[in-house]
Amino acid sequence: MAGPSVLVLFGVTGDLSRKKLLPAIYDLANRGLLPPGFSLVGFARREWDHQDFRQIAYESVKKHARTPFREDVWEHLAEGMHFVPGEFSDPGAFETLAMAVKELDESRGTGGNYAFYLSIPPKFFPQVVEQLQNSGLAGGGGHHGFRRVVIEKPFGHDLASARELNATVHRVFPEESIFRIDHYLGKETVQNILALRFANTMFEPIWNRGFVDHVQITMAEDIGIGGRAGYYDGIGAARDVIQNHLLQLLALTAMEEPTSFSAEAVRAEKAKILSSVKVPGELGLATARGQYASGWQGGVNVRGYLEEDGIPASSRTETYAAVKLEIENRRWAGVPFYLRTGKRLSRRVTEVALVFQKAPHLPFSHTDTEELGQNALVMRVQPDEGITVRFGSKVPGTSMEIRDVNMDFAYGESFTESSPEAYERLLLDVLIGDPPLFPRQEEVELSWQILDPITEFWAERGEVDQYRSGGYGPDSADELMARDGRAWRRL
Repeated sequence: MAGPSVLVLFGVTGDLSRKKLLPAIYDLANRGLLPPGFSLVGFARREWDHQDFRQIAYESVKKHARTPFREDVWEHLAEGMHFVPGEFSDPGAFETLAMAVKELDESRGTGGNYAFYLSIPPKFFPQVVEQLQNSGLAGGGGHHGFRRVVIEKPFGHDLASARELNATVHRVFPEESIFRIDHYLGKETVQNILALRFANTMFEPIWNRGFVDHVQITMAEDIGIGGRAGYYDGIGAARDVIQNHLLQLLALTAMEEPTSFSAEAVRAEKAKILSSVKVPGELGLATARGQYASGWQGGVNVRGYLEEDGIPASSRTETYAAVKLEIENRRWAGVPFYLRTGKRLSRRVTEVALVFQKAPHLPFSHTDTEELGQNALVMRVQPDEGITVRFGSKVPGTSMEIRDVNMDFAYGESFTESSPEAYERLLLDVLIGDPPLFPRQEEVELSWQILDPITEFWAERGEVDQYRSGGYGPDSADELMARDGRAWRRL
């Protein structure tokens, strides 16, 4: 359980707050993981009073909460919900905010423990952080309690901007008080990668170059950009997903066993892997990108990216990105890691697949094994969370015919308790002060060092392949794999 604290939520009127953060706070309270005096303060430029904010939060919780709605839990939580109207540029609004949290310290016993969640565009980070410092909210002067700041991705748009953002936040908050949210790291199935690897002995002997042929990490979406044109155009799939989600999945899949599950131990091993990643020299052969065109998806004729509202006809922003990377260390030397992400694909799926080498010798005829593929261990992150092991088995009958079969573990079938939303786990970790699942600045910078040469190469080339909505991505992505004699797993 978290200790007494105040969570100040900037950008409380946005989609993230209404659909994820407010429901997650309620779900934590419903599970008994928030202390009696926990308080939530919303900050936005709306002329609301406390009751208006509580009503908006009530509607969000009723619509999006994971756990059953209970009036007694809501009423207790709502007692500690307050709202402060104001602009980020207004020092007076932050003085009002400072007085509000001090009153909560007195009335609800929160002890000066404040966490500031910046659910706002990155361009406002410097302004808000400076206002927190000037108003005394960020601490200093022998204050009591903790001060923590939570930052949503993107953490910059390249290495230089990431370093600039880091310097801005570090002028006010020390590194141990900065929590960079990558919600994928809060998913149970992502954390289960570590459990699968290090709580079992059966996988470790084959988790290396001696047995693994290659690794595929996929995040496919069946939706378009929706109303995100203002954010997405100019950012693209690689910056939006590969730099954070997929490289973090790569690090968790490839890292060595940490000495413990402490933040420092886990982060150190992830940083070692990211610093060992090699970007291929021939980027034209090792990368692919595309934009979704119009097509039929789910029985509906959907628009292409260039036809979306707010997207200029000349946009070269990719909605699909695939890259081939290698890791230069003893465990993974020579094993390619293929990362891909895209929108408007055939279905929604996120997975990590270890594809194993073929058996060195098969004492069966070719016709007996023509339907036999490669063994694979697939860790499914969403939507049907679990693990699949694919291997060859004899088909019942008089002949020695061998075919691929799957052995499945599904979270929903094996555990009666449903998995908490990622934001539940991450918000609780912020309030507790437990940071293993939050990437530190070194990881952010290493990730940008991997991605920057790729995006710079694409910027110089200019062209972007088109692919049909509802399909599997551009032909160039299939050609990337075919050059290595491999193929993508079917979505």
